[in-house]
Amino acid sequence: MQEIIQYLFSGITTGAIYAVIAVGLSMLYSSTELINFAHGEFVMIGAMALVTFWVQMALPLPVAIICTIALGCSLGLLFERFAIRTARNPQPIVLVIITVGASIFLRGSGMIVWGKDPFSVPPFSSHESIEILGAALLPQSIWIVIAAIFLAGGIHFFLKQTLTGKAMVACAVNQKAAWLSGIPPERMAVLAFAISTGCGAVAGIFIAPVTMSSYDMGTILGLKGFCAAMIGGLGSLWGAFAGGILLGVLESLGAGLISSGLKDAIAFILLLLILYVRPGGLFSAKEAKRF
Repeated sequence: MQEIIQYLFSGITTGAIYAVIAVGLSMLYSSTELINFAHGEFVMIGAMALVTFWVQMALPLPVAIICTIALGCSLGLLFERFAIRTARNPQPIVLVIITVGASIFLRGSGMIVWGKDPFSVPPFSSHESIEILGAALLPQSIWIVIAAIFLAGGIHFFLKQTLTGKAMVACAVNQKAAWLSGIPPERMAVLAFAISTGCGAVAGIFIAPVTMSSYDMGTILGLKGFCAAMIGGLGSLWGAFAGGILLGVLESLGAGLISSGLKDAIAFILLLLILYVRPGGLFSAKEAKRF
């Protein structure tokens, strides 16, 4: 029982990171109906930028976090402006290919800037671990879960309760109708990319103290985040959050109780099962159809 509780704590921590990544993907899809397969590289940029600002430049932690998020948002703006908006044939498959190419470009750029050696970051607080039923709960895990909940809640409030958020959703539903209503689709797309890539940077910030950070860490994290978003229901923020937690817990239990070699395979096995049983995801919204 003690081991199972420890696996649960580890799984919730990992799942919260997946949840933050999945929330960023779902938020962008809700606003633009685009799946960004370069999202994992923005997680990598967030982790490596924190190493630069906090560890190497010795900036105070709050300042380093702000600079890291600002960098992620700025790169998202540039990505939308020069890669997405300039596409001559903005069909979904073309945009997906562009994001895959951007992922390769960002990963190569990360290798040039930070090198191939992995980096470590100290935990955000020096408090000792909390013992619960014989299992140790790290303070960093609490930080990660709290950040994931606040991020998902904040974006949900922004999209559902603010005029700007509703305008972003309207652009995704019908861009031409939104334009006729006075909503500038280009500005909404820019804002959506900035928020989404900022979420990726936040995920990188909180994953840096619990694992080694390197230029190639974003690929598998992006795929896990995509799996979490699809499991919960792409476009559903709380579904993405729940999918991330579920994926992290099942990964941890599978690696601890069965075999560590199954850790990365569990995500894709679970995704296939969910898509087979419920293609829209566990928490997908039902669409109303008029006959």
